[in-house]
Amino acid sequence: MSKLRTAHHIDVDLDLTELDVTAAEAKATYAEIQTYVLEHTGLKVSCLYIAQVKAKHGIIERAYYNKAKSEGGRVPKCPPEKEKAIENALRHFQMIP
Repeated sequence: MSKLRTAHHIDVDLDLTELDVTAAEAKATYAEIQTYVLEHTGLKVSCLYIAQVKAKHGIIERAYYNKAKSEGGRVPKCPPEKEKAIENALRHFQMIP
């Protein structure tokens, strides 16, 4: 954005405190959510449970590719106490209101 020998130049000052947080910055990783839940409740939660709670709140990032090969595949449901802990973590990371 600059040349070595120019007669004119422009100074730009940006105050980063006034900028809004982007969508990518507001998202927490699955590992961060798992760590938060473990530290605050002592519960270990799986990525499957986190994905189920996120889907319940309309946070769907992409299609999943680890689908069961058979139609009658059993998928465990997230227990209520873990669901509540995950929702608290999502609120902490400002992913849900």
